[in-house]
Amino acid sequence: MPGCSEAGEYRAPKSRTSLNEYHWFCLEHVRAYNAGWDFYKGMSPAEVEAQLRADTSWQRPTWPIGSLGHTAWSEEELKDPLNILGAARMKNRERPDPQRPPAELKAPLETLGLSWPTTLDVVKSRYKELAKRHHPDANGGSRDAEERLKTINLAYAAVRTKLSTEPRMAAAG
Repeated sequence: MPGCSEAGEYRAPKSRTSLNEYHWFCLEHVRAYNAGWDFYKGMSPAEVEAQLRADTSWQRPTWPIGSLGHTAWSEEELKDPLNILGAARMKNRERPDPQRPPAELKAPLETLGLSWPTTLDVVKSRYKELAKRHHPDANGGSRDAEERLKTINLAYAAVRTKLSTEPRMAAAG
């Protein structure tokens, strides 16, 4: 600094575009310079956001695996003894057929006497009908009717849960 007799032992960048070029200051003046330093001064909000995003990857470009002309890695190149990556690939390939029931719903739908696709309203009305018909009180306390009702309750719970958790299935039909 002009007029300062102290030794310039502390460096400070000249500008954000020249981070490897320095001013040399004494301790008192480097503190004053740093207090007034604003890396983002003069940048628009979009430029600040772009800078922050670039900083998260250490100013290095990033891209998804398999892009930039690379082909997918072979099974030999990927040492995956637990088949975690293979399972993910298989899951992505398996697209459910909307006309076929999910495997876990085949038996419950058969128990309720319903076909796929179905809606939650249809399942509820069918359940009410079957519950009235097979309730032990309506069948003189029959043990067979009681067991049949337990099976119907389990089937209804399975289908209701699946349709409630997957809205695209509940909308089918």
